[in-house]
Amino acid sequence: MSARAFLTFLVIGLLAGWISGLITKGRGFGLAGNLIVGVVGAFLGGFCFGLLGLTAHNFIGQLVFAIAGAVLFSYLLRFIKN
Repeated sequence: MSARAFLTFLVIGLLAGWISGLITKGRGFGLAGNLIVGVVGAFLGGFCFGLLGLTAHNFIGQLVFAIAGAVLFSYLLRFIKN
């Protein structure tokens, strides 16, 4: 993975964490926590959609996958937390 691809992945993950915090009302994790959830969610979203045979080749598609993964990861963390 090149440095540019890695930085793009981090930016997508950070955006996804922020957007997923807005979608899930941002309770309990704070700004830094939501950003970390976004980066982990980007991995999770890419993995889950990859299992379904779906891929994203542009920025918007990757962002949608990352947001879906971040929302899923956020709900999983809240389930474990409670």
